[in-house]
Amino acid sequence: MTAMQTPQGIRIRRLRLAGIDRNYDVDFTTDGRVRNLSVVAGAFSSGKTAVLEFIAYGLGAKRHPRHQEVLRKVRSCLLEVELSGEPHVIERSVGEPSKIAYIRRGTLEEPALAPAEPRRLDPPGAAESLSTLLLSHSKLEGVQLREAPTRRESRTDPLSFRDLMWLAFLPNERVADKNFLFENDRMRRHKLRQVVDVVFGVHDDRAVELGNRIQELEARLTHAKNELAAARAFVAEQDPTALDGEPARHAAEQELADITDQLAQLDQRARAATDFAARLRREHQQAAQEARRAAAVIRDRETQLARMMPLRAQYADDLLKLGMLAQAKQLFDPLRVTTCPACLHQLPTSPAADGGHCSLCQHEVPPPDGPLSLGTAAAHTPTETQLDVAAEIRSTKARLKEITTYIENLDTSLATLKLQAEDASLREEQAAAALDEATSPTVSTYLAARDDLHRRREQALRRLEQARNTAKLQESLAKRAAAVNRQEAQVAGLREELNQLGDAARDRDAVVDRISNRYAELLRAWHYPKLSDPRINADLTPFVRGESYREASSGARTLLTLAWQLAVFETAAETGAAHPGFLMIDSPQKNLGHGGVYDAVIADAVSIGDFYHHLSTWLAGRGATAQLIIADNSPPPLVENHVVVRYSRREDLPPYGLIDDETESPRTHARPEPVQRA
Repeated sequence: MTAMQTPQGIRIRRLRLAGIDRNYDVDFTTDGRVRNLSVVAGAFSSGKTAVLEFIAYGLGAKRHPRHQEVLRKVRSCLLEVELSGEPHVIERSVGEPSKIAYIRRGTLEEPALAPAEPRRLDPPGAAESLSTLLLSHSKLEGVQLREAPTRRESRTDPLSFRDLMWLAFLPNERVADKNFLFENDRMRRHKLRQVVDVVFGVHDDRAVELGNRIQELEARLTHAKNELAAARAFVAEQDPTALDGEPARHAAEQELADITDQLAQLDQRARAATDFAARLRREHQQAAQEARRAAAVIRDRETQLARMMPLRAQYADDLLKLGMLAQAKQLFDPLRVTTCPACLHQLPTSPAADGGHCSLCQHEVPPPDGPLSLGTAAAHTPTETQLDVAAEIRSTKARLKEITTYIENLDTSLATLKLQAEDASLREEQAAAALDEATSPTVSTYLAARDDLHRRREQALRRLEQARNTAKLQESLAKRAAAVNRQEAQVAGLREELNQLGDAARDRDAVVDRISNRYAELLRAWHYPKLSDPRINADLTPFVRGESYREASSGARTLLTLAWQLAVFETAAETGAAHPGFLMIDSPQKNLGHGGVYDAVIADAVSIGDFYHHLSTWLAGRGATAQLIIADNSPPPLVENHVVVRYSRREDLPPYGLIDDETESPRTHARPEPVQRA
């Protein structure tokens, strides 16, 4: 593909599955340009098919692969595509299939200059849908398909890009399928034929359909022009400079980078110029450390002193209470029994313990003998003990003395420590003054220059932010202007097509004949065994040897379905038909040595190398602006340079698979591979 051949339609550049911790990328470009042929190779169940299915999901498919490793690791699907030569990024969430896709101009590596534009998936015919956008770049915006093609009064449905993907994606389940043309679904079969006719511009009622499309597009064009005018008025009101050419963003970025470099150089020179003061810095740091240590010791001593004073007061209070308890027996006579409690007469003698018995009640009491007072006998029981007040007083006095001595020592040392802290602080001030005196003349010059650079840096940052805002406004205007230009070009193209309409029936016959001839050429190039009467009928059914493809063997159906798909694609690419311009094929060797039922007759006669040789030759010539993406287990060495990724399903040979950090145990590697046929 040369630089002058800007491809129309859609091209796939990169697929990125964005995860929580990392991304999983597949790149379909080389040196910044889209590859004509990209092969995704690798072992079974390694994610080759998932690559194609995620591309289809990014282009509006309803579902995405739901493998466990995908659901665990992936959060969104980002597809970088070229829409009529301009790079865009389409993003859809992964998990529950999203109903909205977000699209922005630019590449995956470029920061977004404007917010991504939301595009609904349904209804596909809405002006703001993703399908409408993609169809507009395939020159099919506004196409309506009749539900009953033979009835003019039939209802119409808008063409969906998902319908167009039948001609741009050949999945594994359709390869060699007996219902390749949806023979089991009458409505889908009719729609497929309509899609082919629309792509080649040979459908019935072309004049009416083109007129309707022109009216629809003119209405959308008028709306787009009004939006563009309103946007320009808004931008002119907010930032009049946004309409005057490119913003000075690059100049502001360069100025900011220059100022940053100057700051770094200035700091380096300042450090070099003040290295002579290293000794003074160390002395100042040492003095500051000693001052901090002295202040910490003072705080510790003051804290201890503050805690000990209340404790000494508490011990002094306890000593006072014990003294009062000791004096209580001397101040107040103990209560003695002098009157008989029964008759209230004076007792001749006070109660006493006599021979181990109470003289009053003759109850046995513990020794010693002698006068008894209230509670005296009970105090001498084995379970009761009297408080030794004198011993408690001595113990309390000793503790109080110790605390008092410790407090006095703290108070004495605190004065000395304060003097030491003052000396340390004074030494720190002297060291700081010496350092300032030594470095101030040198540093002052650098400080002034640094302040000036910081002021310039703030000004550059403000100009850069203004330039970025201006760029965002211009990006929004450019996007709207591009939409207007695209719709104007589409309307002009449709008017020209309307003026040059011929006979639809003859035109369709010519297209089918051309597709049929290409179909026969492909089978001959692939050395199809016993080839005779290869053709495609008017209803698009492929035939060979006088029979429908449905009657052929499994391996033969693989070749016939591949030939049909490629014949339509190559004819569309060569004639400039309204095709997206890319084709994805999954498992071209199905039934020929990889998976499914092995067809020995076809596999022995047909070389997969012939298939790839034709693609390489065609893409180098007539199909130079087209793109092919193929998922194949083991492509031949002929296309080794076109392999963009090869999944091994072996932990010792990365990448393991599409989600390359999700691996299985080594025992899964022991499964034998099917025999490959050359």
